[in-house]
Amino acid sequence: MTTTHDVVVVGAGHAGVAVVSALAKAGFAGSVAVLGDEPVLPYERPPLSKEYLTDGGAAPLLRAEAFWSTGSVQLELGARVTKVDPAAKLVHVADGRTLGYRKLVWATGADARALRVPGATADNLHSIRRLADVDRLRRALPARGRAVIIGGGYIGLETAAVLTGLGHQVTVVEAVDRVLARVTGPVVSRFYQQLHERHGVRLVLGATVAEIATRAGRAQGVHLGSGEFLPADVVIVGVGAVPAVEVLQDAGAAGDGGLLVDDLCRTTLPDVHAIGDCALQVNPFSTSAAPVRLESVPNANHQAKVTAAHLVGAPPPAPAVPWFWSNQYDVKLQTAGLLAGHDEVVTRGKPDSGRFSVLYLVRGRLLAADCVNTPADFAAAKRAIGARERLDTELAADPGTPLKATVLAHT
Repeated sequence: MTTTHDVVVVGAGHAGVAVVSALAKAGFAGSVAVLGDEPVLPYERPPLSKEYLTDGGAAPLLRAEAFWSTGSVQLELGARVTKVDPAAKLVHVADGRTLGYRKLVWATGADARALRVPGATADNLHSIRRLADVDRLRRALPARGRAVIIGGGYIGLETAAVLTGLGHQVTVVEAVDRVLARVTGPVVSRFYQQLHERHGVRLVLGATVAEIATRAGRAQGVHLGSGEFLPADVVIVGVGAVPAVEVLQDAGAAGDGGLLVDDLCRTTLPDVHAIGDCALQVNPFSTSAAPVRLESVPNANHQAKVTAAHLVGAPPPAPAVPWFWSNQYDVKLQTAGLLAGHDEVVTRGKPDSGRFSVLYLVRGRLLAADCVNTPADFAAAKRAIGARERLDTELAADPGTPLKATVLAHT
């Protein structure tokens, strides 16, 4: 027997839970089913590479357990969707059941990108994407061991900071010549390289991984393309994420590297939305007309609000400035905007002080900002980007001048 719901949400991560919460806030009275493929209550993911890896304990829940036992929301855990039939409006679950929908929201996020080298299936090779990943890593860590982390992005560096604090000897291998190259500029990359090196992390930049050396199915270390061998008790892979979109693309949804959605988060399939890390959307704060996929909790929350508004027939919220954050050691990086396409860079403050901001502009207009331990700059930059304001760059370079005071009058 097939049960039909007004809304079926596939995915119980930040985006999926956020759209359910937004529907509830909007007074949506219809039936909602949420299908999550993990066997645990929906939890926050950012702490996985930070506090949870450090201390363990209970995973921070996105909503209290009581939320799922009241109202018209049906949460199904361990429910993996294997097929979508958009013509019949049916979702097929791995256990053989089918659910009907009037509206479908695809919020499956992304999976850790696999390393494609010999030895990459070793028992003690780890990724950090899900709660079970971190639980497995915590069990595998020796009291004081050698960890090799492949990938110098947010996940790799946050993990390096935690493991160093726990007393491990850490080496980070990055394929390009600077860390965080995909998300920030050279000034911030250089700051984080020096920060990690001061804490004892070895960074091997511009390096390729040739092979994971194994013995009896366990990784013993990493062979680099240069011929160097890095011994390891654990190997952690953080080389990006792949959107979990295959099932919906098999059903006919368009998109290359994600699910293509419009400004209301509608896919090319009728009555199907996609939100969060799996969605590919033109961003009004980008210099490019090409759609982008943003991996961030704020973006997931915003797209969830847009989708919920459309489902209840309300006007969507105004476009939101993309923003991101990362905590490493005692340093908090807050980023507002999307820096691709900038033609000018202004640094406020001295990176050596551990408190500075880097502004990225295009024709004098603030496009993005990286704010290191400067929350006031972050707040001002986020507002200025949203208003598409131009700055007096000479004033903006002076950290003694509040950033909000450097905005040029509209002419």
